[in-house]
Amino acid sequence: MDFEERLRPIARRPVDITRPDWLDRLRAGVPPLDEIGVREQVEQLLGELIPAYAKGVDETRSAIRRMFAEYGSFAWAAALSARPTSAEGLRQHLILFSMKDQGRDSRDAMLTLQEIVREADTAGVDKAAVLREVAAMSSSTNRYGMGATRDMLLKFANTYSAVG
Repeated sequence: MDFEERLRPIARRPVDITRPDWLDRLRAGVPPLDEIGVREQVEQLLGELIPAYAKGVDETRSAIRRMFAEYGSFAWAAALSARPTSAEGLRQHLILFSMKDQGRDSRDAMLTLQEIVREADTAGVDKAAVLREVAAMSSSTNRYGMGATRDMLLKFANTYSAVG
């Protein structure tokens, strides 16, 4: 995949976390998709993959998750411009989260999920039903010993059901 080859050097670029300003510098940097000029093409591809994943059977979803696992640099950089500040925006972000299936690290995945849900919560989006919907299409494989993607989504859904 062309995207993978072009994104790999950026994904593997070292980050010196010993520098006091490393996080600010990282946040201020140009997003990888913009750095190589492929945001529009990647968002178009995601615009096709997200509905295919949502409407697909288990085999289709598994194939999409395998693609994201195989093309790790692409998976790392794949992002949506639209924010999760509506039910549909939240749904798209959660489906992309499900397609990535925790990526290379479940701890990073948990932080990403927290950020998505926090942004939706701040916007007043009703989250529990969307979290359950996407959990139902997510992997039940515990890849790294911290629970499956489905479990992560259901935990958040149950938290928001109990709260509101």
